[in-house]
Amino acid sequence: MKRIAITSIIALVAVSVAVTAALASGTRTAAEAKACVLLPDTKSSVRWQTQDRPTFISYFKKAGISATVVNAEGDAQRMISQADQCLANGAKVVLVTSLDTGSGCKIISNAQKRGAKVIDYDRLNTGCKGADYYISFDNPTVGKFMGAGVLAAMKAKGLLGAGKKPVIAYLNGGPTDNNSKLFKQGYAGVLDPLIKSGKAAKGPDQGVPQWDNQKARTIFEQMLVSTGNKIDAVAAANDGLANAVVTALKAKKLKPIPLSGQDATAQGAQNIISGWQSGTVYKPAKVEAPAAAALAVALIKGGSPKVNGTTNNGVRNVPSVLTTPTWITKANIGLLYKDGQLKKSEVCVGSYKQYC
Repeated sequence: MKRIAITSIIALVAVSVAVTAALASGTRTAAEAKACVLLPDTKSSVRWQTQDRPTFISYFKKAGISATVVNAEGDAQRMISQADQCLANGAKVVLVTSLDTGSGCKIISNAQKRGAKVIDYDRLNTGCKGADYYISFDNPTVGKFMGAGVLAAMKAKGLLGAGKKPVIAYLNGGPTDNNSKLFKQGYAGVLDPLIKSGKAAKGPDQGVPQWDNQKARTIFEQMLVSTGNKIDAVAAANDGLANAVVTALKAKKLKPIPLSGQDATAQGAQNIISGWQSGTVYKPAKVEAPAAAALAVALIKGGSPKVNGTTNNGVRNVPSVLTTPTWITKANIGLLYKDGQLKKSEVCVGSYKQYC
């Protein structure tokens, strides 16, 4: 599992842009913006505000492209209104990470009717003609990394073998997020064969509405009750959901179990170094966001963006730029510090200092 160099990913969509004088602030007002970035919330993952937002602001600023970056805070109608405001003020390109495909498709349709191009960012909108372009990590591969990580941890803990039948639970992402289906497709593709062969047993399998971490804890606590605390491994779709599992296990004074995650958050890193989480999928915003921003710049300046594939959204094949993530464990967690994804000082604090 090799990391694709950042420069090679960005090169897929990069165009020559002149760097003009720095803007006075990270974003200009919507009235001046040529690019509009619509982020979903802060609840599903902290990455949208701590990683994606500043990366977009920095890229557009250096490219001399006026942009506005907003967050809908989990409100789909608010996102539609934000998009309409951007379009009313002349946005040429809209980058959208939708909360659900219904509102996502409406945003896309409204934008295209006004002559703007749309880029589905990180999440693909399905069931409609869809965006002009799609940029994301290869999400089934993200899921495969999670499944492989759980499997490796199960083997390391000696949970597989004669006379053993560990129970594997799935704590999936938001049901309205197409990515959740793709992540599950990936980890189920790795772990379901164990279940079908009788080497493991199928445990509870449930999605978490809106990726809400508090709801995730409640759901996992119910999973524990329904199985008499007999859950031996969990494919959790991101670090927030994984932490909900960790919190519930600690509350019941249960031991760590093989557990996946995603987004390489500080919390996820702390759970990894302390032995409570097996690993996390690292999807660097400094790869994905610049690739999307470079594509937007190309569209604004009339260039011909390059893609490296297509993704079917149920209606058509959407030109796509798909990048490859990295599986992070305690053994290679230093990569997160080296890349600037996290600061060691924000991970190695309090009770976690002893693990650093």
